[in-house]
Amino acid sequence: MSIHLKPCPKGHTRELDKVCSPEQTVQWVRKALAVFGEDILAETRRIDTGRLGIPVYLSVCGEMARQVMPTRKQMGKGASAIQAEASALMELVERFSFFSFWKGVQDVVPCTWSEAERKWPGKILPISEIAGSVAEDIAEERARALMDLVSWRFVPATRLDTGQEMLVPLEWFKKINEFNGSSAGNTEEESILQGLCELVERHVCAVVDRRQMETPTIDPASVEDPVLRDLLNAFERQGIVVLLKDFSLGLPVPTVAAVAYDPATFPDSSEIVFTAGTASTPAKAAIRALTEVAQLAGDFETGSNYEASGLSKFTELEQIAWLERGDSVALASLPDIGREDILDELKCFCEGLLDQNFRAYSVQTIQPALNVPTHYSFIPGFQFRERAQNSTIGLFVGRMLAEESSFEQAQAGLETLRKMYPLAAFPVFFRGLLAIRREAFQEARELLARSEQGLEQQDDQALAAFYQGYAMSQEQRWPASIPHLDRAIRLCPEVKEYFNLRGVANFKLGEYALAESDFRSALNLDSGSAMDLANMGLCVKFQGRTEEAEHLLQSALDLDPNLGFARTHLLELQSGRAA
Repeated sequence: MSIHLKPCPKGHTRELDKVCSPEQTVQWVRKALAVFGEDILAETRRIDTGRLGIPVYLSVCGEMARQVMPTRKQMGKGASAIQAEASALMELVERFSFFSFWKGVQDVVPCTWSEAERKWPGKILPISEIAGSVAEDIAEERARALMDLVSWRFVPATRLDTGQEMLVPLEWFKKINEFNGSSAGNTEEESILQGLCELVERHVCAVVDRRQMETPTIDPASVEDPVLRDLLNAFERQGIVVLLKDFSLGLPVPTVAAVAYDPATFPDSSEIVFTAGTASTPAKAAIRALTEVAQLAGDFETGSNYEASGLSKFTELEQIAWLERGDSVALASLPDIGREDILDELKCFCEGLLDQNFRAYSVQTIQPALNVPTHYSFIPGFQFRERAQNSTIGLFVGRMLAEESSFEQAQAGLETLRKMYPLAAFPVFFRGLLAIRREAFQEARELLARSEQGLEQQDDQALAAFYQGYAMSQEQRWPASIPHLDRAIRLCPEVKEYFNLRGVANFKLGEYALAESDFRSALNLDSGSAMDLANMGLCVKFQGRTEEAEHLLQSALDLDPNLGFARTHLLELQSGRAA
């Protein structure tokens, strides 16, 4: 469905720039969700301790939403309680609509790139945008040959600067961007601009973070916006150190990064929080960044652990020294496209992108029963931190071949990739993954070991080591799996799945204290992992700490009531205590 943008005057500009007040948004969205009872929204609740006075809300998924979405809860932020609740509700609508939309995409008949060009001449996204999305310098015919190795589901998308509708292989952009760019809003224009700002935020954060670039430091004395000043004062009153950075990198909208820590509670009961915000104006970007800090920090006193996404997570103050460098600048020196109408801001945004040879596209993901505008947007060429470095078309096509294609198609396609990228290690890696799918575990280990030697990035080497350990685990060779998992963790200690599998291996070997440590490390990376909570509960149980085990198992079931093994062990502990 084509997107037709219309004038969209702002009606609320205090904390954020919106079409209407957060009170109106909450009332409207709750009414839309009420049609489903508690199937989509179970509840919202405020979860901050009140120390900072910056509210944080949760929206908890109902049963229908849990069947559609991989997450069980969403967090919302804001300078006021009602804005934080509106944010939590919109986050739920955004994700529910996004994942519901993707279920519908599966009904689209797939075809290869060349087939699509013959079927819909002149209506397909230019192949140059696919190459540009991974910054690969490649001839169009070669790119087309690579894209022809798999089939794609082509869906309509709108190029936002021209309004032109074209058919795009949306699975490609989901594969390289995941759900970055999904958004919800009171209007189409509000939703799309928010999604585009998120894409800018992820892009500039990836560039700055990977290179540890020196960027300007924003002088807090230059802040004039009253809401932003109140937020800064809230941190200052509690003795929390906050550093604001300009991560805009010449793009049309401003991005403010914030790094914050509490010298009184770090590291015993708080973390260093590093995040960012992007918006139409510098003040609103900084408000987004600081409310995000509050959302992730647990008021710097609860011992909570946030999961890093767009930026690195630091555990030592020495690691943020590079952020303390940079000239001091006024907040007003950052880019500013603020206008009274959101449509005018979108036009400025797209014009600024074109100046740098970027184009923005968007797809409607709205669910008719809710009728809340939601979208999935993408900007070919933009990066994000979790994507593999030095990406190519072949890398992502190889992943799809190894994970999703039939064995015959995958084997033929990976052989083609080997010939087209003769010096690259990733075709060997994907042949190893395909061997795991075929349960040829010895062949898988040999291929993965070969690929590990040729991969250049530590993160990629860690993945190859992990899958060698995983192949061992599939044969119940737990002792032999551990050295590979040790190596994966040493190379990349930020992936919870590595700790999880090593925890399972140690548990199978009866090393319950070591397993507990691994599951705790996984939870430090993702405190909302119900499986790791339940696994740690079992480790604690088998070490004789029954009361603590009950608490962990119950917490896991609160997050995911479908963990049958956790319920069985919890009932066993409870019945033993009653007896």
